[in-house]
Amino acid sequence: MAAEGRLVLAGGGHSHALVLRMWAMARRQSNRRPPAQITLVSRHSTALYSGMVPGLVAGLYDTQACSIDLRRLCRLAGVTFVQAEITGLDPQAQELQLEGRPSLRWDWLSLDVGAETIDTQQATMAIKPLEPFLQWCGQHHQGGVRIRGGGAAAVEVALALRARGLQPELLLRGSDLHLGSRAANQLGKRLLQAAGITLQDASPEAPADLACTGSRAPRWLAASGLPSDPRGRLLTGASLQVLGHPGLFASGDCGVIADHPRPPSGVWAVRCAPSLAHNLTAAVVGRPLRPWRPQRWALQLLGDGGSLRQKPQAVAFWGPWAIGPSPLLWRWKHSLDQRFMARFSSLKAMDPGRASPMACRGCAAKLAASPLQDALARNGLGGGTPGSAEDAAVIGQTLEGSHLLQSVDGFPALVDDAWLNARLTTLHACSDLWACGARVTTVQAVVTLPELAEQLQADLLSDTLAGIQSVLAPLGARLIGGHTLEARDGAGPLGHPGGLSLVLSVNGCTAAGEPWAKGPLRPGDGLLLSRPIGSGVLFAAAMAGRAQPAWIDAALLQMQQSQAALVELLARHGCRACTDVTGFGLLGHLGEMLAASPEPSHVRLKAAAIPALAGALPLLEQGWASSLAPSNASALALLEKRVRLDGPADAARQGLLIDPQTCGPLLAAIPADQCDAALAALQQAGFAQAALIGQVHT
Repeated sequence: MAAEGRLVLAGGGHSHALVLRMWAMARRQSNRRPPAQITLVSRHSTALYSGMVPGLVAGLYDTQACSIDLRRLCRLAGVTFVQAEITGLDPQAQELQLEGRPSLRWDWLSLDVGAETIDTQQATMAIKPLEPFLQWCGQHHQGGVRIRGGGAAAVEVALALRARGLQPELLLRGSDLHLGSRAANQLGKRLLQAAGITLQDASPEAPADLACTGSRAPRWLAASGLPSDPRGRLLTGASLQVLGHPGLFASGDCGVIADHPRPPSGVWAVRCAPSLAHNLTAAVVGRPLRPWRPQRWALQLLGDGGSLRQKPQAVAFWGPWAIGPSPLLWRWKHSLDQRFMARFSSLKAMDPGRASPMACRGCAAKLAASPLQDALARNGLGGGTPGSAEDAAVIGQTLEGSHLLQSVDGFPALVDDAWLNARLTTLHACSDLWACGARVTTVQAVVTLPELAEQLQADLLSDTLAGIQSVLAPLGARLIGGHTLEARDGAGPLGHPGGLSLVLSVNGCTAAGEPWAKGPLRPGDGLLLSRPIGSGVLFAAAMAGRAQPAWIDAALLQMQQSQAALVELLARHGCRACTDVTGFGLLGHLGEMLAASPEPSHVRLKAAAIPALAGALPLLEQGWASSLAPSNASALALLEKRVRLDGPADAARQGLLIDPQTCGPLLAAIPADQCDAALAALQQAGFAQAALIGQVHT
């Protein structure tokens, strides 16, 4: 069924994570899902499960054990993932405002954007959002920690920090805790005293290290003008629709049912998820919604973090009752937490029995070298060797002596975020001109869109054009025209990047003088690689859910870094020849440079010096590879001819040599006496992992 509207899930909280899980399961079983273009917007690619955060602070878990991989979850559910910071909401225009990129239009919007700590003026750090708090925790290894607050979060975090060997102290307003009942308060006090944690009645002005003083919805949400309570939480009906706004839903810590108010708690976010999933689907298809009525009391299990002297224990609060502490309660809590996380880690893709790996996208989708060379040779184009063509063609010369260059590049969407995909594609295409020592002046685009409703196609095209211009504007370059097509193969109607592709014709000019060619390489030249490689294997593994989220985050961050500044920098240090490392891998493109160089020159390559993106080598060691890598393996024959490795190179290192790159580095030949200065200049310019990886010899 074609998508007829856009449903945006704002925030990666527990409610939305569970909704995505339900849709992923339904899609796997029967390919069913709401007939809408669905997008999840989250500032992080992972969501921390709050129930395990105290255990993470105490050292009982690592971060990966407590994290839900939102990017993988979206892929399984057929949902577009957009990593961005939400800065505002315009209910009238139906737009979600994002930092550093265009607003996102929506037909239906669901908000699960978490909360932030209130009353933080006198505190160094706030417990919410969780990610900065956890980073702060990692920097404190000993000494005292003054915690303002007396609720469940303050008590559990204090116990967790004590388990790590710190000396926490709770600063209260009054003399009592705020755990929901007298029995809970008394038990909480006994637990804290047994751990040697003091409680102090302190004034609001007293300084503190950490604020655990309750939460409020993000301030931008209250500024939207939507109905809210005094803490900015949106008021909803039992259907979770915001009052007076039937196309807008709120759940988790940022929403509260007006007739059934409850304090913020992950319990309510989890319990409401089935009703939210049903009602979002019902809203899209025009069916009746169903109410959700939260139970009167919610079970709370609080862990004490354990210590070197005893195993972890937990206490249980339910309404007016409190029991514990007990190791059995901790084992129960641990079991419940593990079962919750297993709901996500155990999810499988739609076709687990696929006989061959899914074909890679991005530049790894390019044609293999062999059929390309064959076709070129048959038509008298390029002489049948990849080294006979430069990265860009010279198409003219100005009166001032500058050369005019042109190149074309593009590929099927690497990521399902149209704006980010266009940004990556544009940076990738521009690198052809940068590798020739040219600056980019104008660009034309051919955009292929999937079959969707016209408004959705307009959204995708607008996001794509904005992504292109996010690269061109800082360069002073212009998008001057292009063409659009509609894919007619039925690919990607519901959020998958299939059916979306972008091809760019890139034009530019050099300063006075000849553009850089791929060769010839000269004896003594050092080979400088501007940044790490390994994007091919990372995205291949990510398609199967085997790449850690942090690895993909780091790769995308590098891939979005423009290399335009390298043109002037490399020229200043006497660059003799240059190319960009893309689909044929480092060894394939080095082979092109050698093909443009007279024999018997050869390269001594320091395999151990070649920088790899985080996760690339571990994945290669496990046998993962891009679908283009087997074709690129023909370049390994160079190792027996014109490329010699200094030091051993295992299978993973050899796999890195032929890994296809999207937005890959520049590979430049620099005179020997300039290599060290050039490397230092690159590193100072923000390319911290640039490396000298080899030298040309006769």
